[in-house]
Amino acid sequence: MTEENKEKDAPQKAAEQVRVEENKKAVQPETAQKKEAAEAKESAAKEPAVQTPDTQVEGKAIEKEAKQGEAKAAEAKKGAEKKDGDVKKAAAPKKAAASAQRRVAAKKKEEEKPREPSKNQPLLDRFVQVIKAHFEEEVIEEAFINWHAKEVPTLVIKAPHWFKVAQFLKHNEQLAFDYLSHLSASDHETHMEVYYQFYSYKEKHSLAVKVKIDRDEAQLASVTPIWPGADWPEREAYDLLGIRFTGHPNLTRILLTDDWVGHPLRKDYQPYDEGI
Repeated sequence: MTEENKEKDAPQKAAEQVRVEENKKAVQPETAQKKEAAEAKESAAKEPAVQTPDTQVEGKAIEKEAKQGEAKAAEAKKGAEKKDGDVKKAAAPKKAAASAQRRVAAKKKEEEKPREPSKNQPLLDRFVQVIKAHFEEEVIEEAFINWHAKEVPTLVIKAPHWFKVAQFLKHNEQLAFDYLSHLSASDHETHMEVYYQFYSYKEKHSLAVKVKIDRDEAQLASVTPIWPGADWPEREAYDLLGIRFTGHPNLTRILLTDDWVGHPLRKDYQPYDEGI
């Protein structure tokens, strides 16, 4: 490029340089303004909003409404829980009755199922045979295996023959029931029943005996002369049920006072003093 051309271009370049500088000056204030606006916005976001009286009232109303909503929800929940509890409470007796019916049905079904003969059946048969061979009278009312009491052989003896049968149970060599392990009585409303359990230390076998007696004339021969251990249990049966054991050496009350009125284990017993 010649010196002449350079001189011609110089004014143009100078004018262009001026325009560039002017543009820079125009852009810088705009950028600064944007930056200041952004900083002001950020500062406003950080600062808490100034609440006017109107906004305060509105906020309290919203808060109150929220609390009321929570209270209603809690009350509704409580009501639902109470209703559910009442339903369960009302259904409880029916549920218990249904459960009891199922147990009874299951027990009945179990009893109706054919059973294998008891291991003690031969023993019961032998007891019956030995007693029948000795007594001309029909002294045995019933003979069975008590499945609810360890399959113990059980005899129901007629009351008028009980004392003679009791003597035979102890002194017969094949039976030899030398130990009376239990004696109790119960009121069945239609009759009284005295229950005995015996054991033979010689033969290592057991027997249970039931004797049914008239409820209005509750009387039975005492076995205390045969098994002295029957002394206190017979007195207890007399004390609580009013059963008189004839031949007992000292048939007096053993638990209650001598002036006690009535016998508390009888089904028709009524306390003499209602206040007690």
